[in-house]
Amino acid sequence: MTEPSAALAELTEISSQIESAVLFGADGKVVAATIPDEPAAQVAASAKALLEQAAQIGDGELTQIEASTGDGSLFVVKDGTTMIAASTSAEPTAGLVFYDLKECLRAVAKPPAKPAAAKPRPKPKPKPRTTRPKSNGTS
Repeated sequence: MTEPSAALAELTEISSQIESAVLFGADGKVVAATIPDEPAAQVAASAKALLEQAAQIGDGELTQIEASTGDGSLFVVKDGTTMIAASTSAEPTAGLVFYDLKECLRAVAKPPAKPAAAKPRPKPKPKPRTTRPKSNGTS
């Protein structure tokens, strides 16, 4: 599992289209953000409400949404009980942004890798004997 703030830092480094991002739980509580606390809480609450309202339109669970304006877009992606909202500049490559956001959520949700068990050291090879063969008396 990647630390949430580290996952967001990697996300914004990898995806040049993402300007800011907020990672939050189903309760709307901010887990990590690239913006200050108060605006992050507002973004999380608004993004959660947007996803919930949009989910009422159709059947099935809504897991992602994009809201666009002339100045930029807001993307919201849900994976289980964790959600991420991200703002972008105008005309982003939506598929790529959704992919990057899903990868960020997966990185945060992935259980930590177990450290490799220490392998026992192989036994050292025995040293060759340095004794000379016995002489049979003939030379």
